[in-house]
Amino acid sequence: SSFVDGLRVTDEATMEVAEMVLSGAINKEIANWITLAGAEADVRGVGLSGKDARLITVEKAVRTKKDPDSQIEQAVDLGFVGEPTVIDPKLIEALIYADEDYVPVIAPIGTSVEGMTYNINADTVAGALAGALNAKRMLLLTDVRGVLDAKGDLIRQMTVAEARAAIDSGVATGGMIPKLETAIAAVESGVEAVVILDGRRPHAMLVELFTEHGSGTLICA
Repeated sequence: SSFVDGLRVTDEATMEVAEMVLSGAINKEIANWITLAGAEADVRGVGLSGKDARLITVEKAVRTKKDPDSQIEQAVDLGFVGEPTVIDPKLIEALIYADEDYVPVIAPIGTSVEGMTYNINADTVAGALAGALNAKRMLLLTDVRGVLDAKGDLIRQMTVAEARAAIDSGVATGGMIPKLETAIAAVESGVEAVVILDGRRPHAMLVELFTEHGSGTLICA
């Protein structure tokens, strides 16, 4: 695998494997775990991908990278990597507001208007869905404590402007860049706040939602 600004370059062979793994094995396994864990309360996981019911329409992602010698921005071909352009939340809303308790699990795979299948950064999909659903809060779980400053200390709260500055200044690198881009897009589309937190921490989401100081980095307007 190779990455550009935290986004995986996806060729045709990788795209086929990604869809089999993400939409197949992993998606259904997570949905089944939810069903098993929720058996007593009859909560059921439902495995979907962005290809179901035109849930996620995408266009090919375009990225540029500055040549270190000439300092000229050059286009980078990410292959079959897409950016969400239209989210149709009707299917998700039907599950969320059904009389039964369903938990949708959505694989980050979408299709273009022409019907081509694309891999999408999972954080990007989550942000687009959160915005389309008018979510109050979006939680992004990762394998670091949150957004770190230049000294390596946790930043507990950021505005959208500060998040952009962290990207532009190089404080945010690698996989944190698409996470912050997702947080910015989600807040600007109506999500009240986004939290980037450490999924390795036991009960990380409960700590975030039910304690005064929360966990990780909160991004808001």
